[in-house]
This record gives sequence, C-alpha cells and structure tokens, in this order.
Amino acid sequence: MPLPIEVTGPSQSGFESILTPEALEFVADLNREFNPRRKELLARRHQLHDEIQSGKRPAFLEETRAIREGDWQIAPLPDDLQDRRSEITGPVDRKMMINALNSGAYVFMADLEDSNSPHWHNQIQGQINLRDAYDRTISFTNPAGKHYALKDGRLAVMLVRPRGLHMEEKHLLVEGKSTSGSLLDVGLYLFHNAQRSLNAGTGPYFYLPKMEGHLEARWFNDIFTWSEQRLDIPHGSIKVTVLIETILAAFEMEEILHELRDHITGLNAGRWDYMFSAIKKFHHDPDFLWPDRSQVTMTVPMMRAYTELMVRTCHKRGAHAIGGMAAFIPSRKDAEINRTALAKVHEDKEREANDGFDGSWVAHPDLVPTCTEVFSTQFEDGRVNQKHRMREDVNVAPEQLLDFTVPGGKITEAGVRLNIRIGIQYIQAWLRGNGAVALYNLMEDAATAEISRSQIWQWIQHPEGKLDDGRKVTVAMIQSMIPEELVVIRTEHGASYHEESTLQATQLFETLVVSDTFEEFLTTQAYDLIE
Repeated sequence: MPLPIEVTGPSQSGFESILTPEALEFVADLNREFNPRRKELLARRHQLHDEIQSGKRPAFLEETRAIREGDWQIAPLPDDLQDRRSEITGPVDRKMMINALNSGAYVFMADLEDSNSPHWHNQIQGQINLRDAYDRTISFTNPAGKHYALKDGRLAVMLVRPRGLHMEEKHLLVEGKSTSGSLLDVGLYLFHNAQRSLNAGTGPYFYLPKMEGHLEARWFNDIFTWSEQRLDIPHGSIKVTVLIETILAAFEMEEILHELRDHITGLNAGRWDYMFSAIKKFHHDPDFLWPDRSQVTMTVPMMRAYTELMVRTCHKRGAHAIGGMAAFIPSRKDAEINRTALAKVHEDKEREANDGFDGSWVAHPDLVPTCTEVFSTQFEDGRVNQKHRMREDVNVAPEQLLDFTVPGGKITEAGVRLNIRIGIQYIQAWLRGNGAVALYNLMEDAATAEISRSQIWQWIQHPEGKLDDGRKVTVAMIQSMIPEELVVIRTEHGASYHEESTLQATQLFETLVVSDTFEEFLTTQAYDLIE
C-alpha cells in the first residue's frame, strides 16, 4: 500500500476546500504515474548540457526530420482562444487577478510560476483564487476600504502557468518524498476547475514554461490525456500554449507542436527566460558573452531569428504565435517617463505585428489598449489573428539561432550596478513572498533576476568580461560595489527597507555570482530558504 499523503505546509482558512482527500489523491496519483519520467527528463537536460559544455552545438534534429517535413496541423482552436491580440500576465494574487481579468485584454496568464514566489500560502491561496474566478465570486477589499470585484461582461480568458519541471514542492509529500511543483499546480487546478471551466463556456487552459524539447512536451501531453480520462472530460478539452523560452526548445518548435497537437493552441516568445537560457547553456564559452541586458533587444540577430522562425512554424501548423513581454510599469508621477516608454512599447508591438504575430504580452492594464490597438490595426478587416500569413520568406539556419552578436554592445559600470540592485531586490522580495516586483518602472520576475546574476557571473569568469573603460569585471570589483548598491537600495526603500531579508538576499546573490560553478536556477537555491 502507498504511504499516506502528508501535507507539511501551514494550514490557513479555506485551504481545506482545495486540499481535499480526493484532490490530494489525484495529485498523488499524478506523481506516482509521471514523476519518475520527470526525473529522467531532468537527467537528460543535464546530459545535453554536458554535451554543449564539451563543444557540441544544438541543431535541428535529424531523427525528427519527417515531422518537420510532414503535412499535419494541430487540432482546431476553441472559439474563446481565436482572438489573442492582447494578453496580460501576473501572479495569482487576488487583487491583481481581478484587475487583469477586468483589464480588457483577451487573455490573462495567471501565474503560479516566475512572477509568483512559491510559498505554500501563495500556491494554495492561488488555487482558491482561480476557483473563485470561475465562480465569479472573487473579490478583494484593501486596508483602506477600496473594493475590487469582477465587472459585468467580457473578462479575459484565463490560462494558468504552473511551475517548471525543475521545481519541487516540499510541503506535500507522497510516499515520504517531495512532489513535483508542476504536477501539484496542474493537478489541483484540473481537479477543481476542469469541469468548472467547461461549464463556464471556456476550458482548462495552460501556459507551459521552460520546456527544453519535444520529449518534455510528450510528458505533458500524456499528463493531459491521463487527466482527461480520469476526470471524464472530452479528449482535447485541455488546451495549452507553450513558452519557447529556452534556446534548445527553439530548435524543436515543430516537434513540440506535433507532440501536443491535440492540446496545443500556440507558442509564445518568452524573451527574458530565453535570454537567461542562452547565457546558462553557453556560460562557459567566451564567444557567447553579452553586454548589458538593456542592449540585448529583440532586433539583435539571434532574437530576430528565433521570433521569425516561431511565426513561420506556428502558422504552418495552424497555431498562434504570441509575442513577448512589454514589462513597462507606468509612472503615476512622471508623464515624460510614460510618454517615452509607451512609444517604445508601441514600437515593440508594431514590430511583432508586422512580423506576423497574432498578439502579445503586457505586464500592466494601462498597456492593454496600446497592444490591442497595434494588432487591430495590423489585422485585415474581420480577422482576429493573422495565422494566414505563412512567412514563407523566413528560412532560419541553426547558426542564426546561435548568433550572439550585439552590434555596438558594451558592458558598462552602470549595467553591472543595475544588475546588482535588481538581483538583490528581487531575491529579497521573493524570499518574503512576492514574485512580481516593480523596479525602475519595469515589472521584474525570476527570469530577469536570473539574467542579472548570470551576466555578472559570466563577466567575472571570462577574460573578455571588461567594462567599456577597459577595467576587468572581477570578484573584488563586485564585492566592493555590493555595499555601495545596498546604500542606494536602502535610500530608495526608505521606511519599507527590510534589513533581515535584504541581508539574506545579498548573501545568496553574492554566493551565486562569485562561485566557481554556475548554479542552474537561483530559485531552487532560494527555495531552501523559505518556510
């Protein structure tokens, strides 16, 4: 007989409605069935990474050539996912969910992953919030008495992003062992909301993060088929969009679509995680050394190749191509900051629309009208997407996906210092339970913190890691800058500065950037520090 299922996370009011015996058994069965394969897939990731470290370059897979050259299409898309001109993202925080659903965006990506710190409270309260959103009972009143509730009429269609394959959930034990964060998030959501969402005229929809190849897509597909049978809902009811946010997945986009063809609706250009993945996979190679993060725009060669290939691949197979994040957070105090930033957002979305994307992401409700207007202008009369644009002019070779050239790119002292401040402040907020952090008018999540710390690590490690004034980035330089930037952080935060968590974040950040070895994810290290 299996060992009992044990919940070790702290209980709060309402949690019992999510963590029912039946729901826990469903999650436990998912883990028994699929967790061994997850661990095999993670081992395969490390094997491929070791091969890259030994000099192997990724390429399109010869063994799947027949799939790429075959004549096939994904299953038809449901009506409520035909129009995705504007998509808003954010954590499963109650107030933020209400604002996102009311925002006028066509899709809301409700995030249990990178913009949601995986405290037990956040994960389970998030599930409560998702359920209440379908029941249209979700509401929130802040300490000042302001009330938030869902508006009448059209709301954004909800897609849920679970945690990636690498994340464990230590607060739920199955047979004495921690469970998969992915399987917990997917399992609880499906158990409580699969039929609920169908009854509401929509469906159980997901965004899938950090996938590295088609075998991982097959794993998810098998999970969904198993769940549909177990929950007695029609095959293909579960629909997903896959974030292409790892550099290896870019070489297997067609194969990912094929593996998930009964369940998939499209691919998304997850730009920040994609940049982090590129640094992570090639951190050992001095030819793959990027300048300041702000200089690595979507127009540099490898990012351009990746996004154009995505549009062609998706439209060839009847899927949507969804553009990347506009992370700008409007200022309530500085109209000039807003004017300049909104012009850049407009330019970014216009480029995506012209390239053939069917919609794009924003991080704030104030950006929804801009995104919607840009794509509406691009679409031909009567169309709600542009999947008819085949982009047959695009022909991307493997070496183009690996062209790290950034014309005129420089490593600057200001860029190093900004990485330090963003890294420390983000980790500090994450440790205290906040995974979506507004810093310097941008919404930062785990991906941008990962870029910040990995860039500094790489600049230290390579002789070519020099500032534009010729100084080498060294451990001593970073260790001298950190106390100086802590003074800036303390000044900026004022009365809200939190000494203990900032010290803890600083220690973790410094350990990550000065270590001789490169840690795969800062979040797995930080997870050990939270209760």
